[in-house]
Amino acid sequence: MCVELMLNASEPHVRDLRSRLNDIAGQTAVFFVLVVAAAEVVVGLGIIVSIYRRRPGATADDVHGLKG
Repeated sequence: MCVELMLNASEPHVRDLRSRLNDIAGQTAVFFVLVVAAAEVVVGLGIIVSIYRRRPGATADDVHGLKG
């Protein structure tokens, strides 16, 4: 999650640089940030689905079981 926050914080700067330089590299970087965010959502949903499949009656309070 920290990586996503850092990438999202740099995204406006990259967009501004793209508009100043009129270059496609900034747009590619913003697309990369969006792909990373989508991948993190997929991993998070996968964890939630995995927990629910193992324990059908799982609630949000059961997350404390993930601590090692």
